[in-house]
Amino acid sequence: MTVEKEKVVYSVAEEEAIGSFSLMSQEEVDQAINEASGAQKAWAETEVYKRADILHKWADRLLEQQEKIGTMIYKEVGKNKASAMKEVKRTADLIRYTAEEGCRIHGDMLRGDSFRGGSSNKIAMADREPLGVVLAISPFNYPVNLAASKIAPALISGNAVVFKPASQGALSGRLMIDALLETEIPEGIVQLVTGKGSEIGDFIVTHPEISMISFTGSTEVGQSISEKAKMIPVVLELGGKDPAIVLEDADLDLAADQIVSGAYSYSGQRCTAIKRVLVADAVADQLSEKVKQKVEGLTVGNPEDDAAVTPLIDDKAADFVQGLIDDALEKGATLVTGNKREGKLIHPTLIDDVTSDMDIAWEEPFGPVLPIIRITDEKDFVTLANESQYGLQASIFTADVQKAMEIGRKLHVGSVQLNAKTERGPDHFPFIGAKNSGLGAQGIRRSIESMTRDKLFVLNM
Repeated sequence: MTVEKEKVVYSVAEEEAIGSFSLMSQEEVDQAINEASGAQKAWAETEVYKRADILHKWADRLLEQQEKIGTMIYKEVGKNKASAMKEVKRTADLIRYTAEEGCRIHGDMLRGDSFRGGSSNKIAMADREPLGVVLAISPFNYPVNLAASKIAPALISGNAVVFKPASQGALSGRLMIDALLETEIPEGIVQLVTGKGSEIGDFIVTHPEISMISFTGSTEVGQSISEKAKMIPVVLELGGKDPAIVLEDADLDLAADQIVSGAYSYSGQRCTAIKRVLVADAVADQLSEKVKQKVEGLTVGNPEDDAAVTPLIDDKAADFVQGLIDDALEKGATLVTGNKREGKLIHPTLIDDVTSDMDIAWEEPFGPVLPIIRITDEKDFVTLANESQYGLQASIFTADVQKAMEIGRKLHVGSVQLNAKTERGPDHFPFIGAKNSGLGAQGIRRSIESMTRDKLFVLNM
């Protein structure tokens, strides 16, 4: 039997071969992890400002290679060209902020006599130290930005990194790592591992030299990682079913604009995409019409043409989205616009009169389809939103800030947006998922904190 050593990667839109990556064996992965572990101690002892200088140089290299890396992103994962180029720029900004934030994180000093019965002669210094080797596992949809959002905080805090990119996204990830290796970063600190998840996935997650795991991907895989990780910390960024809640007094033009942008950009292949609209029945007809007009104005085509809606990542993803559409229509939902498919390209689809017995009311499509659910009883806004297994974000559209706060406090989500679409960032904001949407917190400072531990020194004077 012939053992495959390379996997060819094809472009999403044109099915052309654009490169390949190694299918590493467990032995090769083991060697990479051990090299990272061996190099980590000296890196942790490197002055923080020197680590920050290397990150700044990494950001410089990314910007110098923006065209090359951006081109690979749009070919490999189907993001339109403008968004792909923007991802590289945003990543450079994230790395620079991380470098500066890492230099601003200091320990605390605690006086013993601030606790009843304590002594002023006892002083504690709480410092932060790196965990060791951080395993960073990134998804296909932001192959550079979401990878760097794990790698940069790990490095600035003195950790080594083992980076496992998604198969469709590995070429973009490799270019990003190549740019980092062009700096003065010591040999061995960053290891890129690629291969079949079925062969090396569990091996990496359970490796004794891995000290922490930061994962972005599906809820199913995230839960599996959490179970296998046992005693090491994990941060998980998983799925979402983010609702846009539209009350009667909402600015419907604003709501329609934000909903369409939030639901259909990058063809809905974002965990933070708006994935359902819960709208007051009194204004549902107006909102549906406004959303329809904007959806029908979206450009559809290939990434290099800067189309708003482009082919999905693979046939399996397109089949799943089409299945959700078909199920809803078979059960009585109303097709407002869309439901046209060309291979992996699904035209932006809007479905009204969606009810709780339809799969699309609950499943995360990760594609360009949006269900409208009409609400007649105000309490159902919260009830339906919270019945989902997910709890990433929610949007509330209303002119009544107090009402928005009342509803927002009752929603089991990590973030609530007022009169704006659900989205990630700015990258220094905390990013949190509740329920099956995640575990732990991200955002630059939160990520650094998750990759370090307290180390206490007690001075007895």
